[in-house]
Amino acid sequence: MSTIEKVQEDVLVEEQLENNHEIVLYNDDVNTFDHVINCLIRVCKHTSEQAEQCAIIVHYTGKCAVKTGSLEELKPQCTRLLQLGLSAVIE
Repeated sequence: MSTIEKVQEDVLVEEQLENNHEIVLYNDDVNTFDHVINCLIRVCKHTSEQAEQCAIIVHYTGKCAVKTGSLEELKPQCTRLLQLGLSAVIE
């Protein structure tokens, strides 16, 4: 006879609770593609390709998550996007 040994492992799951927020940018009929792209590059530190892709997604779907991070990191960035005339919220 053989003995079957069962091993139970405790697995720790670490959640990144501080990074579960995102800035969502909404479409509007006021801002140009160039303005949105320039804002995303300056404020959110996007590459030009990344900013252009986000602008296209916003245009065709109405919204796009443009930045993920902690609430403390995102608040000033969202405020700056709003000051620049974009429609954005933190979710």
